[in-house]
Amino acid sequence: MRVIVAGHTAVTADEFVELALGTPLDLWLGVEGESEMERAAREDAARDILADDPSLVDRTSTVATETVEALAPDLFNVVTLPRHTARRVRAGKRAAA
Repeated sequence: MRVIVAGHTAVTADEFVELALGTPLDLWLGVEGESEMERAAREDAARDILADDPSLVDRTSTVATETVEALAPDLFNVVTLPRHTARRVRAGKRAAA
């Protein structure tokens, strides 16, 4: 199966994400063994990209959520906890003695 993003063919999942984001994954995740100076430079570049495109965070979060829902739906199985039935006292008010 081929996936084409913006006219480019993504062969691996990493390539698909990089094409969808428009940036390499290493920019956001780092690379093993990077120096403090390399990490600082990478984080500066990431901050600049986010400053230029503030909606990137929301778009990325949406893609991540949709991917998890599609590929690992059990991660979102949530059990509703029973509500506490004790009466709550509003802040600033004292309970009657």
